[in-house]
Amino acid sequence: MLKKEQVIEELKKVVDPELGIDIYTLGLIYNISIEDKKVNIRMTLTSPMCPYGPQIIEDVKRRINSLEGGIKVETEIVFNPPWEIPKEVRSILGI
Repeated sequence: MLKKEQVIEELKKVVDPELGIDIYTLGLIYNISIEDKKVNIRMTLTSPMCPYGPQIIEDVKRRINSLEGGIKVETEIVFNPPWEIPKEVRSILGI
């Protein structure tokens, strides 16, 4: 059975190309739910006009699918609440 911790570890391998930091650390993942072989990811992007959005979403699906065969991955992109840079990330970026 697929575990949430496994999904999180794979999401930590998906790096935002602009910032060079993984999407989990960036706080772009709002919710992860797993039902049998279906994984639902509720997430956001750094901005609604993020040029790397499609690439990030495909990387999320590819990484999670690498865990087990036959997994269905659904991503829901939301912009409410708007993304805020986590404090830890601010220090990494020198903000």
